[in-house]
Amino acid sequence: MTQFQTNALGEQIYLRIKQEIFDFYLLPHDRFTETQIAERYQVSRTPVRDALYRLQREGYLEVEFRRGWMVKPLDFARIDELYDLRIVLESAAVDRLCGLVDLPEMLEALCQVWIVPQDQRHTDMQTVAELDEAFHSGLVAAAGNREMLRVHREVTEHIRIVRRLDFSQRARIEETYNEHVSILKALRLRKREDTLLMLRAHIEQSKIEVRKLSLSMLSEARRRFERPPTASDA
Repeated sequence: MTQFQTNALGEQIYLRIKQEIFDFYLLPHDRFTETQIAERYQVSRTPVRDALYRLQREGYLEVEFRRGWMVKPLDFARIDELYDLRIVLESAAVDRLCGLVDLPEMLEALCQVWIVPQDQRHTDMQTVAELDEAFHSGLVAAAGNREMLRVHREVTEHIRIVRRLDFSQRARIEETYNEHVSILKALRLRKREDTLLMLRAHIEQSKIEVRKLSLSMLSEARRRFERPPTASDA
């Protein structure tokens, strides 16, 4: 196998393991070895090791001498800080959008997703989580600051595992739809202060819900998601 092939395989394994963390297949405190991953994906240990060390550098995994690898426990202090950063970034985006003469087409696309009849609202946990990410990223993207968007995407990725659990209850899905609709309608009318107030309250509520998370809730979420495909499906 060439170095290029090894690197490409390592990238695939890196993405697969990260997705397993986001999809609750691998939970905080779960332990495994390089050999177990290599056998599950039917690959050699070299690309697996490269992928694992990359995930360690990004803060998803820990490695312990003679004990293998472990998914890092949730750091709620850091998660709080990331949510606070989200508020700063998204508030800045809204402020910029309210100052534009013409709102970007991207904003209208978000309206078409969220401002829909009740019977057209999604109820699937994973689908709504993905749409929610797209909504908030879309607000920042529409503001037109690429560096702000880059940082926002990094923040989004680091809180994805807990943020998805915000949609494990039907009531939170309904609230999310209602709040997104209110934010978009206020933004359309350039009601800057109203939009900012609703946006901040919306993110703060999500932050509060995250604080209620437990390992039992994560385990339940794992049961609600389909198991990821095996390496033979790749």
